[in-house]
Amino acid sequence: MTEGDAALAQLQVLRPAPGVFAFYAGRVPGLRFAAGPNWVDDGALSLGIASYALVEGDAALVYDTHVSRPHAAAIRRRLAAEGVRHFTVVLSHWHLDHVAGTAEFADCEVIANVRTAAHLAARRAAIEAGTDHGPPAIAPLVLPTRTFDGRLRLRVGGRPVELLTADIHSDDATLLWLPEAGLLLAGDTLEDPLTYVGEPLALPRHLAELDRLAGLGATAILPNHGAAARIAAGGYGPAFIPATQAYIRWLLGLRDAPGRAGEAPTEILAGPLADGTLRWFAPYAAVHQQNVRRVLAEVGTDG
Repeated sequence: MTEGDAALAQLQVLRPAPGVFAFYAGRVPGLRFAAGPNWVDDGALSLGIASYALVEGDAALVYDTHVSRPHAAAIRRRLAAEGVRHFTVVLSHWHLDHVAGTAEFADCEVIANVRTAAHLAARRAAIEAGTDHGPPAIAPLVLPTRTFDGRLRLRVGGRPVELLTADIHSDDATLLWLPEAGLLLAGDTLEDPLTYVGEPLALPRHLAELDRLAGLGATAILPNHGAAARIAAGGYGPAFIPATQAYIRWLLGLRDAPGRAGEAPTEILAGPLADGTLRWFAPYAAVHQQNVRRVLAEVGTDG
């Protein structure tokens, strides 16, 4: 069995809500997808990652296609075994760990917002060559077949679903909002225990956008990066959003107080960790340090 086969064998199928499947991989100590540095292990499986499917009758909306074609193929087989015959894919954003398996759904409609489509088109050659974020390559990279901006209303069987765009984590986020269930599928706009910062100059916009998401009134939130047990139990509560905002405000505060850069993330997040809103996961210490370096770089100091 190859490393990739072992990693695939660890794919968990969770049922966080009626008609909702979560396909979760990672957070398995010592288990790797491939030898050497690679974005599947270093940016996805090490932190834990889920993609989702909304199923109603013989129809499924697949929210992200996971970290490899074999993972996506396993998802499709499982859904087919549940009686699904009609698949639609929605991409949460352009990052590789969310689009890697899309070729397994090349015969289906693939929906993304206009910014995701533009990012993928611009980076297609590098992604297919394995030079965008390093190996493994995603080849072929299947591009969206339908785009939208702002909001798109769909039905999965008879179930209403809204696709909402946001500028959080990346400028091309798409979230799924199930108003009847009060359920928000958040992609990477929210992570437990802390957000990954790729665009530090956009952090003030992220705060405002999180206010907009809070206004939806979601009672349950399912992120792509979080704790498997929490996802399986139905997801995170609405306090997930202000906890993320508090961390972003701390990062923004480094511009005036760079000397605070050495504070431990468990200290910064002490309140939400203590009340159970978040759960500490040690590999996020490296994500936090990267966030700090990126924010400090934007104010012309290395801390």
